Amino acid sequence: MPTLVLLRHGQSAWNLENRFTGWWDVDLSPRGEEEAAEAGGLLASAGVLPDVVHTSVLTRAIRTANLALDVAGRGWIPVVRHWRLNERHYGALTGLDKAQTRDQYGDEQFMAWRRSFDTPPPPMDRSSEWSVHDDPRYAGLPAAVVPATECLADVIVRWLPYWEDAIAPELIAGKVVLVVAHGNSLRAMIKHLEGISTAEITGLEVPTGVPIVYSLSAELTVESKRELGDPAAIAAAAEAVRRQGERRA
Repeated sequence: MPTLVLLRHGQSAWNLENRFTGWWDVDLSPRGEEEAAEAGGLLASAGVLPDVVHTSVLTRAIRTANLALDVAGRGWIPVVRHWRLNERHYGALTGLDKAQTRDQYGDEQFMAWRRSFDTPPPPMDRSSEWSVHDDPRYAGLPAAVVPATECLADVIVRWLPYWEDAIAPELIAGKVVLVVAHGNSLRAMIKHLEGISTAEITGLEVPTGVPIVYSLSAELTVESKRELGDPAAIAAAAEAVRRQGERRA
């Protein structure tokens, strides 16, 4: 039975600072490193041992994968990294404090930018200090491919070819596939796997550092799903993600 494991990277430095991150490259916080190692321990304890791992090209996902695999004793397996697994691009919101952004633009606009299916934030100007157009990671891509902003619908469009060409064939071959990515690239994947509606996906939160294990049919439909770890801790982590951007006392 094909097995797919989804893992959101551990807490990043900008998660900790409550800033919109997107394609900007930041490292894990100390807590994020702990979450990554804990995820590896959970995989080992559950006997869910990946045969191959796919990550984005962003440091927080790469380091989460490395730390988790080391603890799980799977540091030797093949690793594939691709920009199509990157976090969604937050456009002109990149680098901004979420709570301050909510105060400035109001609850409705903030939530539309943060969680709606098809409302992208304002585009980032190429001259922005957070622009990645000159990042060597994307040097081989046509300039038009590197986004100036994205909504979740855009993430699905850019992610789906990678699923079809790279991930799905490995699952069909019977491999245990680990994907270490980001809140929104994983929300896009979960929407596709579970057939979640565009209305319902706005309420889905993916907690950091929690392995989500899918058993799939030969046709890659979901047979079962489980989250590894303490249910109360998982619920608390998801709630912490949901509350990002709340006004501070």
